[in-house]
Amino acid sequence: MDDSLKTLNDMSLPDLKREIAQGARFVVFPYCVSIVVMTFRRSSRPYFLRATQSSLPAALKYILVSLLFGWWGIPWGPIYTVGSLFANLSGGKDITKEIMEDITGASGG
Repeated sequence: MDDSLKTLNDMSLPDLKREIAQGARFVVFPYCVSIVVMTFRRSSRPYFLRATQSSLPAALKYILVSLLFGWWGIPWGPIYTVGSLFANLSGGKDITKEIMEDITGASGG
């Protein structure tokens, strides 16, 4: 199990909210895999990143998968690959709001 998720399991809801108020976030990393005429877009499992953590180590394997296997589908492979690379190099897709709504059962803020 990922160390950040192991730590998250030991964290209380008030501690989690405090971490998020300090800049922690949940992110997913999109990636793309192509086989000639078919291109698949997927996302990683959610990662919990503290405010002091860089997203690059977690994003690196998804960047590499897209670079190696994403380009080859025509026409969407190159388009989805560039989109995945941009999203991952920008820190991933922030899904903190959605995760916190699931955890707390709240919606709308």
